[in-house]
Amino acid sequence: MLRIITEPTEVRAELQRICDRIHDDQVVHKEATVREVLQAVKRQGDRAILHYTAEFDQQCLKPEELRVSGSELDAAYQQVSKELLAAIQLACRQIETFHRQRIPKSWVQFGEDEVVLGKRYTPVDRAGLYIPGGRAAYPSTVLMNAIPALVAGVPRRVMVTPPGQGKTINPAVLVAAQEAGVTEIYRVGGAQAIAALAYGTETIPKVNVITGPGNIYVTLAKKLVYGTVGIDSLAGPSEVLIIADETANPVHVAADLLAQAEHDPMAAAILLTTDAGLAQSVQAAVERQLMDHPRRTLTEKAIAHYGLIVVVESLVAAAEFSNEFAPEHLELEVADPWALLEHIRHAGAIFLGYSTPEVVGDYLAGPNHTLPTSGAARYASALGVETFLKHSSLIQYSPTALQKIAGAIDVLATAEGLPSHADSVRLRIQSQGNEDYEF
Repeated sequence: MLRIITEPTEVRAELQRICDRIHDDQVVHKEATVREVLQAVKRQGDRAILHYTAEFDQQCLKPEELRVSGSELDAAYQQVSKELLAAIQLACRQIETFHRQRIPKSWVQFGEDEVVLGKRYTPVDRAGLYIPGGRAAYPSTVLMNAIPALVAGVPRRVMVTPPGQGKTINPAVLVAAQEAGVTEIYRVGGAQAIAALAYGTETIPKVNVITGPGNIYVTLAKKLVYGTVGIDSLAGPSEVLIIADETANPVHVAADLLAQAEHDPMAAAILLTTDAGLAQSVQAAVERQLMDHPRRTLTEKAIAHYGLIVVVESLVAAAEFSNEFAPEHLELEVADPWALLEHIRHAGAIFLGYSTPEVVGDYLAGPNHTLPTSGAARYASALGVETFLKHSSLIQYSPTALQKIAGAIDVLATAEGLPSHADSVRLRIQSQGNEDYEF
């Protein structure tokens, strides 16, 4: 049952406990296993990939089966309904439209004395897209990761995903990958997939950036390979925080909480409300909706460990608790969500009003659903086009402009004890026949 609490000290302690769930002792102990997998793949390549796929996924693959074939990709279209294909294509259009508005523009500025400054954006050469499997298929996650890479102009977009029974991959996932412009797909998951993308194997190419959510082993692997490659974020178990007042519908609020809890046993579902009556109604509605839930055992576990209802004295107080938690998803189910938004500082994605459940963002709204979790929204943002781009500074000085700053550079370089820094400017000025530095 969802607990209801009101004491501020207890609220803060519980929110911190939930935020820290990815850092508990059991998680820390898994890191040793992940390090072993990473090193094995780095040393042994495909051989290690095949070994761990057999051990962890119970699928015995041959090296030539790692890459999904063209015939499998073609067949996937015959295995999805027309309605599902249409929904995937609609989501593609929505997501691409949103992300095309977010492309950073290169720029150049021409100043006095022929000084040119600017910034130039270029995509990475190869992006690795991790798509989780196991408990469910996630074609939406394919779209959210692949489309920003496509829009950014990444030439090679490499997808990895765990094989299911019979070495198969869900056809909806394969169709989504093709619609989103993925260039190659490999049937491998877990920490070994992250290792393959980070280090490369005989079959799977080394990439520059790895994106996409996964289980705790995937998250730890991304953490450990960061620096060898870039990553989007350390996506932990999913979470939703709902702020609701007395005008909210308790049945809808309960459904939104369960929509998050059904993802994973470690998913968090939190309600902050100013109305004690709503709190009790939501608690009862959650119990009713769980009765015939197809994923009841998993969902109940998440609710029991990481579900919470908090009764607060005001919406401002709710906003402050939310800011401390910095949720991945924040729903504002209140009479005036835009007024409350002024008090919100930290959240991955914010859903305003009664008709905007978080699942709209999961599938079709357009903004990315790969978001910072476990408090990372205090400093991090959603996956986007920028994730697959890097920028270079552009600097050009004329002889006149260099002469004007030569004296200041000489003073700074001397202060730092770097004589060759000073010489690199002084020698140029001397070669121009002018040793008079200007400040």
